[in-house]
Amino acid sequence: MTQIHIKHGRIIDPANKIDGVGDIYIVDGKIAALSNPPEGFKADTVIDATDKIVCAGFIDLSTRLRDMGHSRKGTFKSETRAAASAGVTTLCLQPDTRPAMDTASVAEYIKDLAEKADYPQIYPIAALTQKLEGMELSSMLSLKQAGCIAVSNANFPIKNLLILRRAMEYAASHDLLFIYRPNDFSLSNKGCAHEGAVATRYGLPSIPEAAETIALAECLELAELTGCRVHFGQLSCKRSVIKIHQAKKYGLNVSADVAIHQLHLSENDITPFDSAYHVLPPFRTEADKKYLRQGLANGTINSLCSDHQPHDLDAKLAAFPETESGMSSLETLLPLMLKLVAQRAISLEQGIAALTHQPAQILRLPSGALTVGFSADVCIFDPELTWQINSDTWQSRGVNTPFWGQTMKGRVTHTLQAGKMIFSL
Repeated sequence: MTQIHIKHGRIIDPANKIDGVGDIYIVDGKIAALSNPPEGFKADTVIDATDKIVCAGFIDLSTRLRDMGHSRKGTFKSETRAAASAGVTTLCLQPDTRPAMDTASVAEYIKDLAEKADYPQIYPIAALTQKLEGMELSSMLSLKQAGCIAVSNANFPIKNLLILRRAMEYAASHDLLFIYRPNDFSLSNKGCAHEGAVATRYGLPSIPEAAETIALAECLELAELTGCRVHFGQLSCKRSVIKIHQAKKYGLNVSADVAIHQLHLSENDITPFDSAYHVLPPFRTEADKKYLRQGLANGTINSLCSDHQPHDLDAKLAAFPETESGMSSLETLLPLMLKLVAQRAISLEQGIAALTHQPAQILRLPSGALTVGFSADVCIFDPELTWQINSDTWQSRGVNTPFWGQTMKGRVTHTLQAGKMIFSL
């Protein structure tokens, strides 16, 4: 049995309402005790966490690791290394792999890749429809049995509302979480920027916020009709937050997340010829950004995610509208969360809860907390440590981030996954 002693750290565990300096004792990959050592404990490894914060490992609800069909953009090895360096111990993998995550054999292959990368805690999200084409439903039960934690059609359209209804009924019958990124594809019309002043000024094809809010409203109606558990991913605008707040008020079983970069950037930050700012949903107005922050602070938005999408240089070299959307964002997850705290948008406890306890509740996982008996997924970070995003500090193969070259505050020093040290600074 391996025994690890983490001493003198400030332990913040929102799930158990703990915030104070103390020690953690890990035995054979599980949390054995806090404060006082268990009987017969003799540490093999001691980690001095003085002046550092100790919390549960982060859980990321939306990520792409590439590899299958996209290995030039990233591999399981490179992107899980980035995740470990960011304090992330659990990853939810979107189903738009190649081939799509629509059969049990693909899900099992993902598990094999995760084991080979020495990062077993990757949970595949099953494709809602075959080949993500939005027409025929996938075999959700066999995908659940193969280890898929939820179902989604990623960023691909579902052809009509009847198919969406049947999919939600099927998911509800197997008690599967349905993850939905609301977007009406006819309204988005292959746009790349928010429909507003900036898109007009630079002649960029635009996406109105109605593309998101109309799709969200339709899904909410069907959630009430079918009783399906729905998690709305990567919200981007004020009206979406209002609709989620109303849905929760009237008792719908829904939750929501926001990508961390949406809380720091708006359409005003876009450099029109810099494709690092090309993300979907697009950066919207300052008012939308402010309301997303308020939604996170008041609990309407339950969790943060990275929405990590590494790309190779070629994918981002063309004119802005012709480039691939997405940002490499795992490694900015912690510093950007701490920046929200520094700006008093949220408390530190709220920020940690949005990356640990809250996503664990959404996924119904026995993790995201430092509860005795839980798997020892632990993140230790120095909130005062500054570092620059550059080729010496960056782990992901994708360097497509608008924060490149910037100095960040707050860095992970140790990451433990099931009691195994997977990263140390």
